[in-house]
Amino acid sequence: MDGLADQIRGALHSVWNRRWIALGLAWVVCLAGWLAVGAIPNKYESHARIFVQIDDVLSDQIGVGADRHRDINRVRETLTSAVNLEKVVRATRLGEKVTTEKQMEGAVASLANAVKVTNSQENLFELSATSGSGGYSDAENAKLSQDITQKLIDIFREENLSGGRGEMSDTLAFMDTQLTDRQKDLEAAEQKRQAFESKNAGMLPGTGAASARIEGARSELRGIDSDLLAAQSALASISGQMAGTPPTITLPGTSGGAKGALAQAQSDLAAMHAKGLTDSHPDVIAQRAQIAQLSRAAAAEGNHGGGGSPNPAYASLQSIRADREASLIALQSRKSSLQQEIAQLTTQQFSEPAVAAEAARINRDYDVLKEQYDKLLRDREALRLRGQVENEHNAIKFNVIDPPTVPHEPSAPNRPLLLAGVLIAGLGIGCGVAFGLGHIRGTFATTTALERAIGLPVLGAVTLSRTTAALIEQRRQLKWFGGGVAGLVLVLMVLMALEFMKRRLVA
Repeated sequence: MDGLADQIRGALHSVWNRRWIALGLAWVVCLAGWLAVGAIPNKYESHARIFVQIDDVLSDQIGVGADRHRDINRVRETLTSAVNLEKVVRATRLGEKVTTEKQMEGAVASLANAVKVTNSQENLFELSATSGSGGYSDAENAKLSQDITQKLIDIFREENLSGGRGEMSDTLAFMDTQLTDRQKDLEAAEQKRQAFESKNAGMLPGTGAASARIEGARSELRGIDSDLLAAQSALASISGQMAGTPPTITLPGTSGGAKGALAQAQSDLAAMHAKGLTDSHPDVIAQRAQIAQLSRAAAAEGNHGGGGSPNPAYASLQSIRADREASLIALQSRKSSLQQEIAQLTTQQFSEPAVAAEAARINRDYDVLKEQYDKLLRDREALRLRGQVENEHNAIKFNVIDPPTVPHEPSAPNRPLLLAGVLIAGLGIGCGVAFGLGHIRGTFATTTALERAIGLPVLGAVTLSRTTAALIEQRRQLKWFGGGVAGLVLVLMVLMALEFMKRRLVA
């Protein structure tokens, strides 16, 4: 403990013996440091807080509300983009001296470092802007920081309100253009499909396909074959009955024979024509067959010179036979027509797979275009409804809690602390240099230090005795030294007073 006390006394003695050097260095360091601190421009920082309300009952109820958290985060991230900062520069005093693109880039870069946007809570944003340009006074810098913050608030509002609505309008216009293009493509595909179906109506898959039609024709042909067999059998049966029935019978007091029946048959045919029946009508065909048979019977009767009245049973059998012959002819005609149709459809059936493949491709293209058109239409309607909701029931509500005000005190630098720090640093440097010089010159402040240095015991020390004149001189030097130290403190107090006066002027 005594050794430590001796070292402290020795250090103090070394510094005291060279106190004028320490005081001179302190003045030099303090003056230089105070000039440097005075050259640092004050920076004024303006703060503002904005509360953003995102909840919207209508948007949540109808399910068309946007992701507002994502939108606000996007705005917060893009608020300090180069484009927005350039708007701030042009709208404030920062743009007064900007004349070239290079100067604008420098102003934007400097402003980017001076602006901060933080999200302290979910819906609470803090904006801050710092201005400390050496070309402006403290009052101008304070006002400029407020203007920058206010412009940031304006941009924040525009990005969420008018900017969002403009983006919605642009999106709707783009979707309308896409819908028009898709509608034209869809109409062209529909016309192509209709033309293809009209051209290949008989070969397309479905109830009207060639294979289905062939199967139907063959089924009908099988039914006609059965009907033909039945008609041929019935005709043979009636022919047998006619062979065993005499054409005429002789009755007392009657005349006419086959010629009379022929005349009656011709009269009946004329009556059918009068009714509007054509030659292809089954009744007309049967009547003509009966007339032909009666004509042959009348000719035979004339050759044999026979007579008698027509047999009504034979005439009835002739009529029935004529009907059955007509039915047989109609069935044979229908069979021939079906056979021709089956042959034609069999020829078409060879091209049906290619037609079916082409039809499938056309329908697939049409379905894809239709699906895209329907999806675009649904999306457009959803966006339109969302835009109406945003215009009439805006989901984002801005509330400026703390408006940007003109700062009364600089945020940086802390000039009083720096001034006091310069004084402490100056005194410390002066004392340090004096202490170092004491060690370099190899003097000893105490007898203990001398004993440690030479390794021999020191018997005593001679006390310095001063005359009256020397004491007066010593006191005078102490006054000058005290005045020097007091001068440093006085200069510090004056500088601090000036600093606070400047702050009052800004306020």
